[in-house]
Amino acid sequence: MRFVFLSYNYSPDIDSPENWFGRVSPYIGSLECLAKENEIIRIEQINYKGKLINNGIQYFFEDYGKKKLYFPRSLHRFVKSLKPDIVVVNGTHYPLQTIQLRSSLGRKAKIIVQHHAEKPFYGIKKYLQWWASLTVNAYLFASREMGLEWTEKGNISSAQKIHEVMEVSSFFYVTDRLQARGETKAEGSPVFLWVGRLNQNKDPMTVVNAFLEFLSIHSAARLYMLYHTDELLEAIKSLLANDPRNKNKISLIGRVAHDEMMDWMNSADFIVSGSHYEGSGTAVCEAMSCGCIPVVTNIFSFRAMTNYGECGILYEPGNELALLSALKQTMQMNTEAEKNKVLQQFRKKLSFDAIAAKIQEVAASL
Repeated sequence: MRFVFLSYNYSPDIDSPENWFGRVSPYIGSLECLAKENEIIRIEQINYKGKLINNGIQYFFEDYGKKKLYFPRSLHRFVKSLKPDIVVVNGTHYPLQTIQLRSSLGRKAKIIVQHHAEKPFYGIKKYLQWWASLTVNAYLFASREMGLEWTEKGNISSAQKIHEVMEVSSFFYVTDRLQARGETKAEGSPVFLWVGRLNQNKDPMTVVNAFLEFLSIHSAARLYMLYHTDELLEAIKSLLANDPRNKNKISLIGRVAHDEMMDWMNSADFIVSGSHYEGSGTAVCEAMSCGCIPVVTNIFSFRAMTNYGECGILYEPGNELALLSALKQTMQMNTEAEKNKVLQQFRKKLSFDAIAAKIQEVAASL
């Protein structure tokens, strides 16, 4: 089959293919796997115009000079000229463009829309999404439950169009723990890792408060926090400075280069998240690829990623007592056996090969 992956998003800050590849690597590994048995074409709008072939994928970089194309006639004519069997649109927030895409392609080519972290529109835009869904053959959500929420709200016309396919994966892998800790200087038994923005949605305050309580009964544990925004940093620093249980057992590491993240994830026993909403969960996925056991919130995406808590532990978002209970459960856990379950789940559901196989299955069913 010939797949065309299409983005309506324009990124004027990216001025070369190399910079673009560096930003999207968690998303394109699955396409490279898909390219082993299919013809894969990807069209991106950046501040650069040209084409190249990389790892079996034909890339076209276009620059139409506009932040957003509401009526992308030239782009659609180009897509049609490629004679695709399947067009995959990146993002659910382009209903007007998707409707026009179907008009340009006719009925033969199939359209699949890949959900990222978008939430359903309201008002007139909601009805545009519903109208667009009549022209779309399938939707890919990291969690089927998440997609069904869109149908229940009336943004997507049919639940039969919802398919559960993970959005991102990870190039990380298991390495020697002692060597990794030699690089990160992480210590503790066990080591917990938190990765994300210090904002209300990621909810680091719930994580910190619960972990301080956990230290009262398990003083050997350590929590390392990696973050690249600092909205709640001062509040967390104040909390830690005034709590005698801390004693530098919760470390605020801050920003870490992505190529150093694998050492951190191989240094940790557990990955902790306090998120109230995730389109998928890149950091948790990357940690699971290194064998980190997830202690994460019971939200749509994490339920799918952990196979409804079959590996790791799920807890209620924003509930410090529930997280404390989950942390206590880790003390009785056979961590080596649980790590193996995590790695099996990653290979089966979250790996690039698994995502590619699922996309192939969905496409073949249309």
